[in-house]
Amino acid sequence: MSQSDFMASDLADPPLPAPTGASALGGLAAMRAARTSAKPKAGAGAAKPLRSSGDDLPPLAGPVDYLDAAPAWLISATVHLLVLIILGLSLVGTDGVGEFVLSLSLQDSGGEDFQDGDVDVPINLDEPPLAPGDALESAAVAVVDSSEMMADAPPAVAALGLEAVSDAPSIQFSLTGRSEGMKESLLRAYGGTSSTETAVTEALRWLARNQGSNGLWSLAGKYSDGAYSDNPDAATAMALLAFQGAGITPHSDRKSPFSPAVTRGWNALLKRQEPSGEFFHEGSPSGRLYTQALATIALCELYAMTKESRYREPAQAAVNYCIKAQAPEGGWRYQPGFDSDLSVTGWFVMALQSARMAGLEVDQQALERISGFLDAVAQDAGAQYSYLPGQAKKLSMTAEGLLCRQYLGWQCNDKRLQRGVEVLLRNLPNPEENQSHAYYWYYAAQVCHHMEGSAWRSWNQAMREVVPALQVREGKERGSWDPNIDQTDGVRGGGRLFVTCLATYMLEVYYRHLPIYQLDALKGGM
Repeated sequence: MSQSDFMASDLADPPLPAPTGASALGGLAAMRAARTSAKPKAGAGAAKPLRSSGDDLPPLAGPVDYLDAAPAWLISATVHLLVLIILGLSLVGTDGVGEFVLSLSLQDSGGEDFQDGDVDVPINLDEPPLAPGDALESAAVAVVDSSEMMADAPPAVAALGLEAVSDAPSIQFSLTGRSEGMKESLLRAYGGTSSTETAVTEALRWLARNQGSNGLWSLAGKYSDGAYSDNPDAATAMALLAFQGAGITPHSDRKSPFSPAVTRGWNALLKRQEPSGEFFHEGSPSGRLYTQALATIALCELYAMTKESRYREPAQAAVNYCIKAQAPEGGWRYQPGFDSDLSVTGWFVMALQSARMAGLEVDQQALERISGFLDAVAQDAGAQYSYLPGQAKKLSMTAEGLLCRQYLGWQCNDKRLQRGVEVLLRNLPNPEENQSHAYYWYYAAQVCHHMEGSAWRSWNQAMREVVPALQVREGKERGSWDPNIDQTDGVRGGGRLFVTCLATYMLEVYYRHLPIYQLDALKGGM
């Protein structure tokens, strides 16, 4: 299946033209361990895609459609959350984050990609309520400190398995924070600032103007400091995750300047999915399973956020492929069914959790096997982690391993988790080059956000200052981050788009996923 099969003429474009323009994952994998050689899968280009080339995304659903499709538990949870918000607003007033007013200035180049970053997308912040850097006032959402939610001690590491999986947090509420009203409330509650939100918007603008005319994004790009080799499937999945993290889908209000770009991106990416559920067509073979995990996360999120039936079959197919690709020892690495490392495995844990969040079928034994692999790379009695069994522990792998443990059922009062978080808090984001590790920051931000309390306050105080300050402020790359903020093992990371997406995910952390232990509290109160 060639990239030329998916030109712009085959896509069902929305009324507003989308911004256009252009393997880091292979390169990133190579930096983390010795390469594992593999042959590209045969016949990938000849396989019939799940979606026909003429298929279009569904029309925008109305409020009644969503209410009819919503399960009773979701409506009940929404009502509970709205009551909390209304009570909070009644106590602290209505001053908060102002609405971002954006406009797109687009041109048609006759089929050429706008990949040079020269299309300006001006932003107008009408009377921003906060000076950049000022913390939003705490209120609007009742936030319970994790230290107050003490549960029975979890089982020992060796005893984890199906029991731990069954006790995992109720993550089906996890994406509700992305709605417009909830975003403002969660920004206040968890310490977001006007600087963090402006940085997110600028990053989305950069992504929008670097989308290709075929709807895909590029890791190598025509922008500066691209990756060593390209992987459009992975790049597109990462870009879509950044937009979805801000609550933008193909079904968003058409007033959103980014919704057309997301629509075009999904039209293009879904056409590239194989009947087996796999997403991978070009790039380093060592990036094959990174690509699958990223695309699966994005697709499961899309289905969870929209509940549009057209997305269920491709999402379930992607999940099924993930399960089949799991190695016997419980993780994933470069090729399906062979070997495991923690870097790749962490992305698959998030893929399977996204599937559960969307209500898709996930083999529970696959989750049990992951816990077994995590035991193999655990150090310091489970508080720290290594890339491979027997290797030295690393900060990035410790953060990734702890996040996996949180999703697989470790409670916030688990001593191993708490000791691991202490390690993270001794290594806060630092603008110095030798402390710039975006990959580590990305995972650690999520771990600390789920822990809440003093752990999150300490991490966030550093992150919300350092990460926006490192964003490019002028020129054609304005809104992106230079790859040198990810000094993985002393070398450049995955290129400008890869690093920009990681930084964007970090700054969306306030609302991207609700803290999992808050979800447990909500579930217990319903």
